[in-house]
Amino acid sequence: MKQTYVAPAIECDGCANSIKRSLGKLAGVSEVKVDVAEKRVEVEYDPQKVEEQAIFARLAQAGYPAQKA
Repeated sequence: MKQTYVAPAIECDGCANSIKRSLGKLAGVSEVKVDVAEKRVEVEYDPQKVEEQAIFARLAQAGYPAQKA
């Protein structure tokens, strides 16, 4: 499943790398793409292995609270 989120706190490539590292540690997340200019995070994940709420929580924990796009 693919889902896109908007995270207004994204400002640079360092932010993007931090998000990729953080979400990449979640079991069930297979791909993370970050668009710095659009402040969007696209996550491909297996909903059988990770709940969407865990993705929101991990983004917030990393300093990038998000909402669905």
